[in-house]
Parts: sequence; C-alpha cells; structure tokens
Amino acid sequence: MFYKDTLLKQVLKPGRYTGGEYGQVIKDAAKVKCRWAFAFPDTYEIGMSNLGVRLLYGVLNKDDDVYCERVYAPWTDMEEQLIKYGLPLTSIETGTPLADFFDVFSIGEGEEALPEFSRLYIKMKKSGEYSRAAFLHEAAKLPGFYVPSLYDVSYNGDGTVKEYKPVYGDIPETVTKRIIGDLNTAYYPDMPVMPYIECVQDRITLEIMRGCIRGCRFCQAGMIYRPVREKDPVLLNEQAKRTYENTGYDEISLCSLSTSDYTGLRELTDGLLSWTDENMISLTLPSLRADSFTDELMKKISSVRTSTLTFAPEAGTQRLRDVINKNLTEEEVLKACRVAFAAGKTAVKLYFMIGHPTETDEDIKGIAELAKSVINCFYETENRPKGKPLVTISVACFIPKPFTAFQWEGQNTLDEYKRKQRLLGSFCNDRRIKYNYHDADGSLIEAVLARGDRKLCKVMKAACEHGMRFDAWTEYFDFGKWMSLFEECDIDPAFYANRERSVDEVLPWDIIDCGVTKSFFRREREKAYKGETTESCAENCAGCGANKLGGECRWCPSIKK
Repeated sequence: MFYKDTLLKQVLKPGRYTGGEYGQVIKDAAKVKCRWAFAFPDTYEIGMSNLGVRLLYGVLNKDDDVYCERVYAPWTDMEEQLIKYGLPLTSIETGTPLADFFDVFSIGEGEEALPEFSRLYIKMKKSGEYSRAAFLHEAAKLPGFYVPSLYDVSYNGDGTVKEYKPVYGDIPETVTKRIIGDLNTAYYPDMPVMPYIECVQDRITLEIMRGCIRGCRFCQAGMIYRPVREKDPVLLNEQAKRTYENTGYDEISLCSLSTSDYTGLRELTDGLLSWTDENMISLTLPSLRADSFTDELMKKISSVRTSTLTFAPEAGTQRLRDVINKNLTEEEVLKACRVAFAAGKTAVKLYFMIGHPTETDEDIKGIAELAKSVINCFYETENRPKGKPLVTISVACFIPKPFTAFQWEGQNTLDEYKRKQRLLGSFCNDRRIKYNYHDADGSLIEAVLARGDRKLCKVMKAACEHGMRFDAWTEYFDFGKWMSLFEECDIDPAFYANRERSVDEVLPWDIIDCGVTKSFFRREREKAYKGETTESCAENCAGCGANKLGGECRWCPSIKK
C-alpha cells in the first residue's frame, strides 16, 4: 500500500510499475513449484515491446507448476524513491524482490530450454537433492546452459586467454546454443499482456523466420541465429488473426532479419491483406533489402502512414560493399528508390557504417556520392510526387563483434572515427541531404564490452555501484565516467577494442558454440581482404556449419528433405 499510495505519486509514469494489465498472468505464488523473474534491462516501454519477453513469459507460464513474473529497470525518478525509502526492486505481478547476480546463462533460443531448466529445478527440489552447487552442476549438463563458475580460465603473459577448462569431466568443454528446430511448433503469444501506457512498438509482431540467408561479414545476428528456419504462412496468418481478435491492434509488423528473403512472403501478405484492409489494419514490412524491393511490395505496404522508406547499403562504394559481403549494387539501391518515388514517397533513409576493415577516404566520400545519386534519381523518376526529395543518411561506427568474420579486427581509434565523421560531413553539402551519425565515444564502450573477457566483470560491478544507468540514452551516457572506471579497475580499453587479434588466439567467447564454425569465419575474413563475395544460402551453400544443429533450413544440403 505504501508503494502505491506514496511512491507512484512521485514518479512521472506510474503505469510502468502498477501491473494489472489485460493478459497478465496471475497465479498463487505459494502453490507453484518454480518461480522466475524475467528481468529486462530497460524501461517498461522498451521491454513490453520485446517479442522475446512475450515468448518466454508465455511459454513458462503455460506450465501450471511454473510462475514467470516480469520486472523492468525503473526510470531514474523511481530509482531515487526506492533508494530514499530503502526499498528493493520487485516484480510487477507479486512485488517480490530480485536476486543480485547471474549464476547461469541460457545460450540460444529459450522456448524449450527454459522449461527444461524449470523441470530440473522442480525435480531436484522434490527429491531432496537440491543445493545451489548441486543444481548448477546438473544444469551445466543440460544442452545450452553455461555456468561460468564451473569453467576455469587461464591467461597468457600478454593478457590473452590461454584456455577454458571445465571443473568437472561430465560437463561439456564448449556450450552449444539451443535452437527451435521447427518454428511451426514453437509457442506464439497470441494473448499478450496489454500495456497501460504507450510503448515503443504497440502492435502485433509476427516472427516469420529466424536466421538470415545473407552473409554480411560485420553482422552478428545473421550468424548466431542460423540455421535459417521459416514459419508457415498459413499458420502466421491464423496467429495474426487470433492476436488481432484478442487485442484489437491496428498494425501488424513482420519480424525477421531480412523480410524480403522469406520465401512465403507473397502468400503471407496476400492472406493478411484479405482481412486487414477491411479492418483498417496497416501492414509493416521492415528489414527489406533494396535488391528485392519491388512494385508489388510497395503496393502492399502503401497503407503504412509514412513518407519515408529505409534501406541499408552499409558502405559507400562497391569495393567496400564487396569486402563486407553486402552483395548490393548502387543500381539496385537506385532502382528501389525509383520504385518508392514513383509510388509517392519523397524521402529515403540510408543506413551506413564507417570504420569497416580496409576502408579508405574514398569509401567515406562514396557515402555522400550515393546520397546525391538518390537525389538525382528522384528528379529522373517519371510520375514523381511534387516537392523536394530528402535523403537522410544515418552513419554508425563499426564495432567488431564475436561470431563474425570481423571478430579479429581492431576498431578505429576515437580520433580516427571523429576525423572520418568530419570528413563525411564536409562532403554532405547538399541541403536535401540530412546527415546523422552515432557518437564514437559510445561505440568504443560497446566494442570493449562486446569483446571483453571475465576481467571486465569488476568494471560492470563498479559501474552499477557508481549509479551508471541507461547508458544507451544520450542524456545518461558519461564517457568520462567509463574511462575513469577502466583506469580504476586497471583495464586498458584499447586492448579489447582497438587491438587486431591473431586468428590463432583463444577468444573469450570460444567457450560458446554458436553453430557457425570458426574455420568458416576465417575463410570469410580471407575473402574480405581479397574483395571476394560469398553467395547467399539461396544461391549456394557456403558450408558455415550451422546445419549440424538440425532444424528446417531449406538451403542446408545435409538436412534437405
């Protein structure tokens, strides 16, 4: 009562903390045998928009013996109140405090893995075998669960990892990620929790496939979600209709890494449009590739209330697009823009990265030149709309990520990134081009955290103790604080972010098997430096190794039906 009557009056958005939403799962906490707190590391509005939260919250609560509750990071005003009154962060459903740290990580897709984990916990509790240590030992034997305390790590004299070694002989040397083999059998949340306040994505989200047939060499998601698996378009249509009937949402968004590569796209969109138009429901198709954007797709998304379309060339020249294996030509970008302009669009947004391996100043200049070509394309398009075109270029800093062909690369220094950002700005001298770029300081921190090892744990702990929150939000990111913490903890950021690594080095993430082999990443890196491209899975299997995990990837030769 104190929480609701006093604290909620002191914060900006009480709806973040009240609970009681339509679709919320209510159980008697005293009667269940296993309880979860799904703690999402961002605000309610972000977490409630996350499909992963909806999936795992729903699939765990399907079991009568399991109760999964939600908790989101409190905004700064609520955090101040919790500290002021000495109150803990609690779950939304029952107001139960949370634990401090993680003992085990679920690697890969959790819809089957987390219920298995729950059943192991219930079994050991019932039999009297349960202790924290015994449970973690047994959990480490389950496929897809990494218990850090059960793996010893040693280091070489230069600070690089020497080896990971399991403490017990009955747990795996590497932890292989879990996947859902058949997405048609996977749980789908057609009765989601309905938020009380506006969220970032307040709509029906239809996940049409997992994985990506493309092989962009900088893209982590495209690798770690392999093998590619698709969901049946008829089933997707049925799930969308049920969700609409349960929620009344007026927008459906198709979710995947590359929507236009989904082989059932025409059948799915035709099925959806047969009932969405009459119900005034708009259809959103994000993640469209420029090389597969057609008049037909343009017509199907014409109901979307925006005058802007977005494409991601990622690099300004064909040479560099070949290095990163984007497999996209300038003419394909311009063709997609012509389709958009002919359909009445006046604005196009283009995503790029700077700092790719082998990048030169000519590649930087090429970004501005491509934007100018799109402007010219507008005026060359017949039946173009009235008014002036606007091309927005949004430029991120390359961050070398684990489980990619560029995982060994060094990131550009801050000075180099800032020089490149200024250089690109000098080329964007057309008022019809809007130039946005990401902060290079934040990209350095991301690179350190992306490629760090266990030594960074003390930095993360110190950051929490120093009250560092919401660093992805510009107003709360403090680069100076981060650099001070690195110095305080005797961590050299350049060692993790800017150092090029040997292909023979033991990497901190080698303890995890994402399915795609390290030898494949080496081959792709070698091809990158030669400027050679690799065909998509639909054209030719490149032997990435992900087919060993099974699944229904229609392109992997060893599991074709």
